[in-house]
Amino acid sequence: MFDMIGIVVADMDKALNFYRLFDLDLPSDSGGEDHVETTLPNGMRLAWDSQSLIKSLYEHWEEPRGHRMNMAFKCASPAAVDELYAKILAAGYAGSKEPWDAFWGQRYAVVLDPDGNLVDLFAPLD
Repeated sequence: MFDMIGIVVADMDKALNFYRLFDLDLPSDSGGEDHVETTLPNGMRLAWDSQSLIKSLYEHWEEPRGHRMNMAFKCASPAAVDELYAKILAAGYAGSKEPWDAFWGQRYAVVLDPDGNLVDLFAPLD
């Protein structure tokens, strides 16, 4: 059974600050830990590992370049996509694609986490 998504991060506290904007149940700071995780309401776990931890586990690990994968967060409404996008930008993070009405029937936007990972925001159009 698919159980967890792990994200390798350069700066744990910056990453947690970003993902806290999605109302995830996360500690107020990393407490210096190299691994932090939370269980989502659907039972899936989302975890963050520091680069130093990953390098200690996988001696040949190299920081990836380019777009490898992305995550998508479902919002409550099309307006909520716009609101979350604005909230993320106001907190100092970068947008990749402003909200738009996608041809597949969703309000969609894309932001970047502190490590440059694409994070999609979406909601079905009314």
